[in-house]
Amino acid sequence: MRSSDWYLTHDVDEFLARAGKFLRSRPGPHVMQSTWAERVRARGAAAFGTDVPVFGLLERDGEVHATFYRLPPRGFGLSPLTPEQADSLADRLADLGDSLPSVSADHGTATAFAEAWQRRTGATPRLRDTRLCLYRLGTLTPPDPLPAGRGRVLGEQDLEETMFWCAEFAKAVGEDVAIDAGTWAGTRFADKTYTLWETPDGTPVSVAGLNPLIGGQIQVDVVYTPAHLRGRGYAGAVAAEVSRAALAAGARDVVLFADLSNPTSNALYQRLGYVRLSDWSGYDFVTAAPESGTGTGTGTGSSTGTGTGTSG
Repeated sequence: MRSSDWYLTHDVDEFLARAGKFLRSRPGPHVMQSTWAERVRARGAAAFGTDVPVFGLLERDGEVHATFYRLPPRGFGLSPLTPEQADSLADRLADLGDSLPSVSADHGTATAFAEAWQRRTGATPRLRDTRLCLYRLGTLTPPDPLPAGRGRVLGEQDLEETMFWCAEFAKAVGEDVAIDAGTWAGTRFADKTYTLWETPDGTPVSVAGLNPLIGGQIQVDVVYTPAHLRGRGYAGAVAAEVSRAALAAGARDVVLFADLSNPTSNALYQRLGYVRLSDWSGYDFVTAAPESGTGTGTGTGSSTGTGTGTSG
């Protein structure tokens, strides 16, 4: 496969026009491709700073076979690739002189590309400690019984409360992001809708978020219960509430990511009816220090924007 079969563009509208059918053909595995393309389309490339987002597609005989997005400094995300496709993409990007901080994709794809990039550039891939599992909702099975209380959707008038819960979630999962009135619009949290589970007296005890409907699919992203309130069924209740809301909004597919190191959350989602689709991994690339000069030549990746949604 030729590296020239990969087409790169800064124009997200062009990317979606050419790759939209492909992305919709497998909405679950393509969730991050679709999500970030839609965010760039909705916000405009200028919202992402001086490093303009790049989108790519592997196209032969008028048919798209794979895609990627690059959002400096967030990293580099791939649709599922074969080892041959990973090799051709590594060749294409290396020929352009690109320096990649990281890659994120399903585990097989991320590993294939990391190995190809190492062969092509000498950069050493380091597998991140956090490994995720991508789930798709089958038949929703809410907890029975539910804990006492109800779900409440947060609106524009609840921005302060929304930012508080998102900041607590980010802190719990180690996500390096500042969340306040000045930064909110530029975060990945800003385009979601959120639901709180509240006890009968109105005390909020758990939160869950939903990404917008994209290509018939909605991603549950952010499920969080404070540590001292866990084990009481609140996360299951609010996750079921937003899953039901996603279906009511017209989603044909509802997906979420869970941290594989958290057996409690994985078991919870499976009880709710979520079915495992694939494991998800990230690699950071580290280049060797130069033999002379003052530069260290070391680069590590940053967040890929894939929310784990697993705390609680």
